Amino acid sequence: MASMTVATPVVLGDVVLPGREGRWDLALADGRVTGAAPAGTARRPGAEVVDGGGRWALPGFVDAHVHGEAAVLDPDVQLALLRQGVTTVVLGQDGVSLAPSPPDGHDATGWAQDYFAAINGHHPTFGGGSVAALLDTWDRATPVNTAYLAPHGTLRVAVLGRAQREATEAEVESMAALLEQALRDGACGFSTGLEYAPASSASRAELLALCRVAASAGVPHVSHMRGYEDRTPTAVRELVDLALQTGVATHVSHLHGPLEVVRDALTAAGEAGAAFTFDSYPYLSGCSILSMVALPPWVPVTDVGAALAVLAPPDGTDVRADLLSHLESLAPLWPGARLASVPGALEWAEGLTPVQVADRLGSTVPEAVLRLLVASRLRASVVFRQPPGNTPAAVRALLDDPRHLGGSDAIYLGGSPHPRGWGAFARMVSLGLHELGGWDAADVVEHLSARAARLFGLTGRGGVEHGAVADVVLLDPVTVRDTASYDDPRRLAEGVQDVWVGGVPVLRDGALTGATPGRALRRGVPDPRGGTR
Repeated sequence: MASMTVATPVVLGDVVLPGREGRWDLALADGRVTGAAPAGTARRPGAEVVDGGGRWALPGFVDAHVHGEAAVLDPDVQLALLRQGVTTVVLGQDGVSLAPSPPDGHDATGWAQDYFAAINGHHPTFGGGSVAALLDTWDRATPVNTAYLAPHGTLRVAVLGRAQREATEAEVESMAALLEQALRDGACGFSTGLEYAPASSASRAELLALCRVAASAGVPHVSHMRGYEDRTPTAVRELVDLALQTGVATHVSHLHGPLEVVRDALTAAGEAGAAFTFDSYPYLSGCSILSMVALPPWVPVTDVGAALAVLAPPDGTDVRADLLSHLESLAPLWPGARLASVPGALEWAEGLTPVQVADRLGSTVPEAVLRLLVASRLRASVVFRQPPGNTPAAVRALLDDPRHLGGSDAIYLGGSPHPRGWGAFARMVSLGLHELGGWDAADVVEHLSARAARLFGLTGRGGVEHGAVADVVLLDPVTVRDTASYDDPRRLAEGVQDVWVGGVPVLRDGALTGATPGRALRRGVPDPRGGTR
């Protein structure tokens, strides 16, 4: 059974605090920060004293983009997060997740479990229902806090089923009502995945109606845009239009692309007057569902059964020839792509490129990719190189931008996952401190904690001032670094050995304590300790 240890008084001695000179003692009690005093002077009878040794005492980091609906319940993933200083994860990304799926609607939970099986995994207990019910499955079941975005695709499927068409006015009204309820249940935003079916079929009127709901509730629209790279300017303009028409705060997920293209798009958004932020991760490879990368748009990937029927036509048919021709057109992608997760009979392919898989199967690469998709029932995922126009300079420029939030886009599944889930935040801190050279403790807090807390309404988090919720990380600015690589992606980060969540120690000397004080953070629902519950 999960441990729900009660917070006891703690003094973190001899620490550096963001924005303050010198060394301090930081006191935690009853789940909150209760004060700071010059190092060596704090006195609290009965309090445990932890020697900070000059480490930085920072608010826990908020990962603004995580695919952890199931993984957040896995102790190995919890350890990976805490070793990077992450104490809160924002789920419900890209418009596809588990709730809401009301009993009088279509089975949106089952759809999401199938469609994003390669990304979000399979939640062990949630079979459908409200956002409130989903949040209950995480509350005090994990050492990290969880927040949730109401996902557009899930709303759409709950109302329309798996149809890929424009919604009627009545259907849009039903989606808006579901979104309103999801926000009352505590969702901290509204997410879209405009490059994914079925959201790619949404009309401007539909998106405007839902963004108006988000704006009226004071929550952001968080979007996997309709395109990236050379499509970034057009995709950003669409989001800016929605923002200006509705007043909704807009946040772009996992922004990347050639430096000048991205800079120009962000400049245009700012000049238009849109409230605009983004998250990014410090890598030049991405990770996604193999079917999204590999298949033409006429394959119905949101319906696994229908898609599998399309992918297994007899040899010599026009459909098979068209599929193989499309996959052949992607030939430049395959040598640099590595299979992250391949459930089923071809699991041995994890860590290999499609070219290597084809060699072992004695087939062409397009034939091998089709076999991987069918054998995994579309649950395969792939790590792939971003285009050569994306450079380390672009990564650094995004990281240092005043609109930047930290987001790992972590996917924790398979034998050869992307290392970002184990190293993104440690790498961002290390880059900011040692390569950009301009960051200090306050900059780390602003980029990786405070901005996200403000955007998502995580009241009481994002700082270590008196009265803040005691999600506190001791970070060594000298040793902090990522160690995970593409060849060894699950190696833990270094530089964070001790973490408290709600004043409860969850990481001690680099190991989990077994305590699970993490809350499902419901926006607008107060926590008796102070802050958002």
